[in-house]
Amino acid sequence: MVLDVAKDLPIIDLDLYRTQPQDSLAVLTECVKAAEALITYGALVLHDSRVSEDDNASFLDLIEDYFAQPEEQLKKDERPELSYQVGVTLENTEKPKCAVDEPCLRVIERLAPSERPLDIYGHHPDPKCRFFWKMSEKPPYETEFPGLNAPNVVPEDPSLKERWTPTMQKWGIAMKSAVADLTEMVALGLGLPAETFRKAGQYGPHLLAPTASDLVKYGKKDTILAGFHTDLNFLTIHGRSRYPGLNIWARNTGSRIPVKIPPGNNLLVQAGKQLEYITGGLIRAGFHEVVVNEQTLATIERRKTEFPDRPLIRISSTLFWHLSSDEVLAPIPSLEARAQSLRDEYLKAGMDDENETIYAPIKVGHQVQNELKHIALMA
Repeated sequence: MVLDVAKDLPIIDLDLYRTQPQDSLAVLTECVKAAEALITYGALVLHDSRVSEDDNASFLDLIEDYFAQPEEQLKKDERPELSYQVGVTLENTEKPKCAVDEPCLRVIERLAPSERPLDIYGHHPDPKCRFFWKMSEKPPYETEFPGLNAPNVVPEDPSLKERWTPTMQKWGIAMKSAVADLTEMVALGLGLPAETFRKAGQYGPHLLAPTASDLVKYGKKDTILAGFHTDLNFLTIHGRSRYPGLNIWARNTGSRIPVKIPPGNNLLVQAGKQLEYITGGLIRAGFHEVVVNEQTLATIERRKTEFPDRPLIRISSTLFWHLSSDEVLAPIPSLEARAQSLRDEYLKAGMDDENETIYAPIKVGHQVQNELKHIALMA
């Protein structure tokens, strides 16, 4: 059964939260709207007037130039011994977990055929590349997970090196500030103290994580650039990509929604596995894929004409916001009870909302390591 949800994601006004008293009715209403959006869709659009489209454009230009380098140059920035958690991950390295994960395959089977993702059963690694740039604050204690908190890698090429750190930091700070403020809104919307999630993620290994897909090599219709999957972190935030192709699923059981970020100072936010865990499944990590579709092909042709000198590379403007590695991840009892009530409602309505998951307490760092093994980034 397909959930009755709109095909447009709710837009949450972060400016309202930042400029009005926290206990005002307008703010609390917007916070509840943010929490409900994540419960229903696993995603939302976030409006933040501090976010500059020019900064996003500079960031996309830099990452396009970086991935236009020869492979032997890119390989110098690989750190497989650190589970690729800093530096570059080259194409055909990361595998979509869903290709072999039984619960995930059952989610696909339950979808109406017209709403299913492109076929990932071949278990091929994704043809995307990625760069991880840490946006974390050094904890004032000895972390148990130094590999997840390693120093950044700066590319060697002189033309990139000079603008790399300022550009990455400027865009990374804008997105990190937006998503950290949103964690307060979501906490309030769930009936928790505003600082609940922000405090738990103060020393998280947050990652500015642009992905790159070579559209000269992988620009055919129905090519899977990132196979059907969820994110392992707490919240993922995206600026606008130059090429469409991202699809998300509402509460993992219903409609496929082609993502369009409205013009203006808007960002896309998706729920990750850590948020699912801490809410006991009340908010589910949102499934999504990135594919080459008709709109992608039209954009490729347009950019060939308008920007003939630019590389044809699809960049996702992405930041992964994490809880701190040494935090214990366990469901908040009040949210776990709400999650059970919601599951019961789904079952009464004749909808299978997935088998009940046990969220046993685990350190965040161990949860991340377990997920990295599933996607072939950690031995």
